[in-house]
Amino acid sequence: MSEYQEKVAPVKVGESYDVSIDDIAKEGDGLPELRASLSFVPQTKVGDKVKIKVNKVMRKFAIAEKAE
Repeated sequence: MSEYQEKVAPVKVGESYDVSIDDIAKEGDGLPELRASLSFVPQTKVGDKVKIKVNKVMRKFAIAEKAE
């Protein structure tokens, strides 16, 4: 793969994943390590183990929400 080719995101919109929140972003969203993709999860804190649903996938990160 050339260094200029975009990588395929390791997560998919609409998919759910069980994660552990490992860190907090500057804006306060939880950050789990998820299949080598950085995901932002509002309303979580370090140590939370939650099921999330991916809402949006960008080139270097994803936006997710807690799944009910």
